[in-house]
Amino acid sequence: MYINDNNKKTYQAIILLNELVNGDHKFQTIGNGDDKVLEPLFIELMAKGYVQTSGMYYVITAKGQEAYDNFMQRYSEYLKVYDVFSFVDLEKGEFAFARYFDFDTDAQWDNFKNDQRFDDLRIAVALFKKVDPAEIVFMSFINENRFDTTSAGWQMDLASNDTWKEIEEICATAIKPEEVGEDAMVDMIKQGSELMIGLLQEEIKQREQDNANNNNGGETVVYETVEYYEPYYDPWYVSPIWFVPLFLW
Repeated sequence: MYINDNNKKTYQAIILLNELVNGDHKFQTIGNGDDKVLEPLFIELMAKGYVQTSGMYYVITAKGQEAYDNFMQRYSEYLKVYDVFSFVDLEKGEFAFARYFDFDTDAQWDNFKNDQRFDDLRIAVALFKKVDPAEIVFMSFINENRFDTTSAGWQMDLASNDTWKEIEEICATAIKPEEVGEDAMVDMIKQGSELMIGLLQEEIKQREQDNANNNNGGETVVYETVEYYEPYYDPWYVSPIWFVPLFLW
């Protein structure tokens, strides 16, 4: 089983904390309407010190902000490190992301990457590196805006089991490392990591060029460097941030 009560509550809590940090929705301490279904989780979050009350509303605490920031650091790394493995042609050893900058529009890129010859190997990579595959799928759902807190009834969707059953099914049916083979996994992860760092370098280069062209009012803009990701040249490397518990239930 990939989804259990603890990681399910963790993922639900992340969505709620994100709404407290970035959203417009106000959660009253006495749940009403669609928010009522979330009341048990808010009560537990308050008991554990991740949220507190301010007047008639819940607000995030410093402890909750730390948990949220830790997740966002992992999410940022997921987008850079793991997403490159989402479209891989195993037969040819090709990565769709190798041609990411070849397309002028998102539609062209989407059409190319959705070719049936590409397999999603993010879960295989996560399992190989001993990272929770359910969290990888959860992050992909966030990236696809599957937890749209502006849509009607999102609270019921978050509280129901449907999304978590879907994540469980994706994890259970995904390609596993043993299906690929250890040598092939090592080679693929090496290639993917080199590609990932190359993509980061190209992205930084293009942003710097855009900044130079626009002049930005003479302001100097500092972009991230790729040194943080260079340890990923080692196919077994995993950043320690992935093993810090986000919440203690």
